Amino acid sequence: MKIVRTLAWVLLASIFGASAGAELLALADYSQQFRESPNRAPSAQFPLGTDDLGRDRFSRLLYGSRVSLFLAAAAAALATLIAAAVGATGGYLGGVWEKTAMSGTDLVLSLPWLFLLLAARAALPLNAPPLASMSITFFLLGLLGWAAGARVVRAATRAVKESEYVLQARASGCGPFRIIVAHVLPNLKPVLIAQFWLSIPTFILSEANLGLLGLGVSEPMPSLGTMLREMESVSRIASYPWIVAPALLLLLVVSCFQVVLRGEQRPL
Repeated sequence: MKIVRTLAWVLLASIFGASAGAELLALADYSQQFRESPNRAPSAQFPLGTDDLGRDRFSRLLYGSRVSLFLAAAAAALATLIAAAVGATGGYLGGVWEKTAMSGTDLVLSLPWLFLLLAARAALPLNAPPLASMSITFFLLGLLGWAAGARVVRAATRAVKESEYVLQARASGCGPFRIIVAHVLPNLKPVLIAQFWLSIPTFILSEANLGLLGLGVSEPMPSLGTMLREMESVSRIASYPWIVAPALLLLLVVSCFQVVLRGEQRPL
């Protein structure tokens, strides 16, 4: 199992590295159109062929994976920060603060958050520039994906609250805010890190769902989700089987995350 986990780490590092160095590895710009070569089969010039507009699919896959992977990590960081703020505050202060925080958390969890995300994204401008649509998409992911982590953080905070060092800090006259910042949050670091890593594959898949429905990143900026739209027709897949590359990459990334996270959760 250790070998499989190590292999998963290597694959993830390689995929993130390749997407980060897209400018160096891509054979063409993601938006460049080779109008004389639409729907070309894979070749030395186009390793994954070209799309309907003659754009190099390999280059678009590199840039698209960078958008999906790195901004999913940014959305996970935002969701973790919100979960830390809501969970730690409610868990430490207790009383009406905890009831309010957990009521809001339960409300968000009771909603089908993927459909809520679709509705929120559809209500925003769909013809926004690529950078704006990219920011909107992952801001919504982070803003709507914090609730499950907040419950975990709240439970961990209640345990830390009763620890001896927190009781000593309270007896020394430290205020609630200072105790949360200086004592509670640092000891919640392992929980927050776990929530961050658990959120990344969830947000990658969420972006893929949005992109598949045309609600993700705007053209010509690629993402794994927008590239999956080429697979809507089964007959098209049969004619151009190489268009499944984004789906295979998505499956590989999520599987590697599952292997890595499962290994992290094993008791020592």
